[in-house]
Amino acid sequence: MNHGHPADFRALMAGFPTGVTIVTTTGTEGDPWGMTLTSLCSVSMEPPVLLVCMRRGSPTLDAALARRSFAVNLLHRRARSTAELFASGAPDRFDRVTWHAPAGTGGPHLLEAAHTVADCAVTTDQVVGDHVVIMGRVTRVTRLAEEQHPLLYGLRRFATWPDTDDQLSYDFIS
Repeated sequence: MNHGHPADFRALMAGFPTGVTIVTTTGTEGDPWGMTLTSLCSVSMEPPVLLVCMRRGSPTLDAALARRSFAVNLLHRRARSTAELFASGAPDRFDRVTWHAPAGTGGPHLLEAAHTVADCAVTTDQVVGDHVVIMGRVTRVTRLAEEQHPLLYGLRRFATWPDTDDQLSYDFIS
């Protein structure tokens, strides 16, 4: 049986386009942390639960686990530069974006890059290989922008939802 080569697995996942998010949280000293990721999944509607996966050793992961909360910032199509900034690991990334973290939020809200933010309380975390799977119960959803077009990533590039008037609407929540 062929278990696949890491390059084959990368190609497999590159062919699965998905939305782009930045997960944020704050450290024990109140310092902001955040990273770009595409591994976001809806787990349950009742109660509302999201699943995110973060690389082991990530300071954002460590802070989210210590604080037991995080925010998922869903990026809109004009936020590619912010996605790239937070993927770079630049230490000054929060100095280069507009954000705020009101009391009771899971982490900083990226005011100019996100169209919607879900604040989450960590309910479960489990190490799987080189990542940690985190389940977060959604405690609040905040709409930040009227922009309806999400930033997408697939085939190793960013894209946006096409503009069209003949859209069909489906609810695919399993």
